[in-house]
Amino acid sequence: MPVDPCTALRRGLSLPHRAVRRLAQVGIFAKPDVSLEHQHLARRYVIRGVESGGAVEEIGRYVSFAGEQGEPLSYLHPIDVVGVNGLHAVVVAPILARVEMFRAGRTCELLITKHWLGPAEVGKRPTLESSLLFRGVHGYLEIDSGKKGRGINSPRLPVFYSRGGEPREIPEPFRVVVDAVTRGTVCIGCTHGHYLVAPKSAGLDGQSSESESPEEESLAHSGQSQKP
Repeated sequence: MPVDPCTALRRGLSLPHRAVRRLAQVGIFAKPDVSLEHQHLARRYVIRGVESGGAVEEIGRYVSFAGEQGEPLSYLHPIDVVGVNGLHAVVVAPILARVEMFRAGRTCELLITKHWLGPAEVGKRPTLESSLLFRGVHGYLEIDSGKKGRGINSPRLPVFYSRGGEPREIPEPFRVVVDAVTRGTVCIGCTHGHYLVAPKSAGLDGQSSESESPEEESLAHSGQSQKP
């Protein structure tokens, strides 16, 4: 039975059964599907997603979310799980852009989609609309194996081509989030999110503190700092 195109987009990348089995065998769990949820106190609907995934040396899968122009979003709350390469944080928003990547060795698949609330009749739930922003097939990711147990280095974005061999550019607004998701697909034993940021929180002095940008967070995980 044919699957509705919007439903297929909400589910994320369609991977071969062999790839799905291998991901399960090595313990990589990514949750690409998005859902429509109701906030009773605010009396509104939002879209829910979960940043998740990770990698082993041979294979990786990662999914994260951004605003409709690729901007970082604050997560609702982090998720602590037993093990690695699983769920990292929950995000809810009226509009979400999802970026999902699957990596097998140096070959990767990339899917960028947009999800938003559609029209709603009185007394009924709105529809959950989805559209395709970019689909990259059989991309090449230049990676270098690090020291044993130290992960993999991926300093560049993956490169994608058309069926005719012409380069296909990743949309400029989403290059930063694609970079973060790429790092997720090579993050061996991943235990942290790569793009969603912590929400502003009130400190002991009553003032709100700004969360780190994805770039600053990446440097922090690598033991570096941008501060003098």
